[in-house]
Parts: sequence; C-alpha cells; structure tokens
Amino acid sequence: MESPMSEELQPGEDLKQAAQRKGSFWGTFRAVAWSFFGVRKGSEYEKDVSQLNPLHVIAAGVIAAALFVVGLILLVRWVVSSGAAMN
Repeated sequence: MESPMSEELQPGEDLKQAAQRKGSFWGTFRAVAWSFFGVRKGSEYEKDVSQLNPLHVIAAGVIAAALFVVGLILLVRWVVSSGAAMN
C-alpha cells in the first residue's frame, strides 16, 4: 500500500517540473509582450500556462521591462532636445 505522501507533490516539485518545459524563448517573449498590452485570449493564456518555462518568463519580463524603460528614456531625451517641450 502506498503512503498518501507519495501521490502528493513535495514542495518545489511542481516548480522543477515547470522549469523542464520545452517552450521556446521566442514564444515566451511574444507571450510577455502581449501581456504588457493586456490583451490575450483565454485559450491562448491556458496554452501559455501549460507550455512556458517560468524561468524564460522571468528573463523575458526583465528584458521587456528594461527595453520599455530605455525606450521611454530615449523618447523623453528626444522630445527635450528637439525643443518641442518648450513650446
């Protein structure tokens, strides 16, 4: 007879399984980009949750956030240097 604990996942076991998913980094980056806009179909979200590697999601999120901040800084510098902000 099996013990009840053998059927349950140990703490951290589901994270190990999720980290072994074979989702591509490009697919993960696209999913993160769509999440920045806040538009995603429910069926696509469910597909992402089942396929994406959480470590890829974290890396793609950090990269996307850094690109967003750099883009904003460049936009502000361009507006200020063009003099459009002074008119």
